[in-house]
Amino acid sequence: MGMTYPDFSSYHYQVVRELGRNPAGGRIAYLATDTRNQKSVAIKQFRFAGLGADWSGYDAYDREIQVLQELNHPGIPRYLDSFETVDGFCLVQEYKHARSLAIARSFSPVEIKKIAIALLEILVYLQDRFPPVIHRDIKPENILVGDADEKGDRPVYLVDFGFARIGKGEVAVSSIVKGTLGFMPPEQLFNRKLTEASDLYGVGASLICLLTGTRSTDIGDLIDSNYRINFQDLVPQLSLPWIAWLETMVQPNAENRYRNAAEALQALQPIYVTRSPSLSFVPKTLEFTAKKLGEKVTQTIVLKNPIPDTVLSGCWEFTSHPNDPPHPPESHPWISITPDRFESNKMLFKITIDAGKLMANKRYERELILNTNTAESPRSICIKVKTAPVPLKTLNPPIARLSLLLGVSFLFAFQFNFLWSASVQTATSIARLIDKLIS
Repeated sequence: MGMTYPDFSSYHYQVVRELGRNPAGGRIAYLATDTRNQKSVAIKQFRFAGLGADWSGYDAYDREIQVLQELNHPGIPRYLDSFETVDGFCLVQEYKHARSLAIARSFSPVEIKKIAIALLEILVYLQDRFPPVIHRDIKPENILVGDADEKGDRPVYLVDFGFARIGKGEVAVSSIVKGTLGFMPPEQLFNRKLTEASDLYGVGASLICLLTGTRSTDIGDLIDSNYRINFQDLVPQLSLPWIAWLETMVQPNAENRYRNAAEALQALQPIYVTRSPSLSFVPKTLEFTAKKLGEKVTQTIVLKNPIPDTVLSGCWEFTSHPNDPPHPPESHPWISITPDRFESNKMLFKITIDAGKLMANKRYERELILNTNTAESPRSICIKVKTAPVPLKTLNPPIARLSLLLGVSFLFAFQFNFLWSASVQTATSIARLIDKLIS
């Protein structure tokens, strides 16, 4: 026997199927078709005469309608219509093809961060209104997430404004209890003053359920006697900043949370959600000074990863320079690194400069790139090199040889002149002697 659905044909709606129900609040949600335009709509039926609901909320339902009529955000299904029934009333909204987070699904930490950002953007819109709107019942059941598009983005919707507070006013028709245990902040549980930080608690608790695989009905298993949600040991793969952000969102004391959704959003956006290695120290500059011509100068650096349960890996690259010959990124004409690739949490690297391939008495500057699997990658290191000057002793031998050559040449010329003069005098004397003998 098929399920019998209510007949809303007199209001131009045809029920297609049931979407969900909350017997305690006398509420049933249906997917229906508007017979006037054949568009899908969502109908929430509030049955105060049955299902254990309280008639005291009957006269207040128009307050939720008032809230929805004033809201215009893509993350909030628009109000379309409402009508009274014999045992209650019906609220008609846009139908969004999305399932609540109370339905078990698997999301990556990165996807959950995107969901968090979308939720906070909706809250920023609500809190920027005057007066601001406080939802007061943020939990997985009231967060709808659709399928991912080609870019991997999922539409996120916040529904059920039955407990919403507008300024000092109050809306309460969806249930006899204003909020859900485990997702209400302590100040709401004890009927104290609510602030813009109050809704952040429900967002944080919902995200913790997603990240830990905890059903919303079991959230109490994570809450201690001080109303703290203990989840840290269940998410070893998450980054420490991401865990710290979640801890701030669900602080029992509202003053220790982010002040509002805008502040929480600003703090979340730069956070890397998965735990990744880190580098304890990377020098920004390395200076090399060659003291001799043709010398190879080496320095060592040590890189450490202090994050447990992670492994640091990476490689080195050299940026191109207009004064260097063309080279691939992994090698350089006069700089070498050993090892050039690594996978270890503590590594010693030797960086060597071959000054023999450089001009004497010059300064050089190059950039070295360190690529790693850390959130800070890539990192750059400036390599500064000063080559040795030409030593003075290399100038002495040529000067000495030149001086000796000049000295020898002078002596030779002097001796040649002396011998020539003596030879001429001897020849003259001999000629005179011969002349005397003949005469």
